[in-house]
Amino acid sequence: MEIRRLTAADAVEYRALRLRALREHPEAFTSSWEEDAGKPLSVSEARLADDRQTFWGAFEHGALCGVVGLERLPRAKERHKGWVVGMYVAPEAAGRGCGTALLDALLARARAEGVQDLLLTVTEGNDGALRCYRRAGFASFGVEPRAVWVEGRFHGKVHMHLQLERGVGIRGAGLDDV
Repeated sequence: MEIRRLTAADAVEYRALRLRALREHPEAFTSSWEEDAGKPLSVSEARLADDRQTFWGAFEHGALCGVVGLERLPRAKERHKGWVVGMYVAPEAAGRGCGTALLDALLARARAEGVQDLLLTVTEGNDGALRCYRRAGFASFGVEPRAVWVEGRFHGKVHMHLQLERGVGIRGAGLDDV
């Protein structure tokens, strides 16, 4: 498996994998397949070229099978933070360390850029993703109920944090088991 930064040249594969993720797991993302499928390829190219976002891809046998992004916040008071966005590993690549390898690349870049805190959300019930993030050091600090509405049902989002300065999340707050 090869992990590397994605560029605008990867937009066709990135867009296809993203649309697959949105279609197969609509509850896992705040974006929807219906909205994104209608957008031109130039939107994906621009996202991969945006200097406030960095995306990594996992490739097996030359095919993109996983992706994750680091989004940096533009406001001066929030520049110490970043968001983990768009994490997806295709089912056929799951269980082989793809998600961990993608997160490792993201964490190394975030530290190199001086990001001190990382945030993410994960849909309640996505136990595999929760385990992956917890292994990386993220800790839960709350749940947003009714965060997304998908196919006639609300889904909550677990909010997670990782403090990069010490490599640990918010511990001792009594919320690690959310």
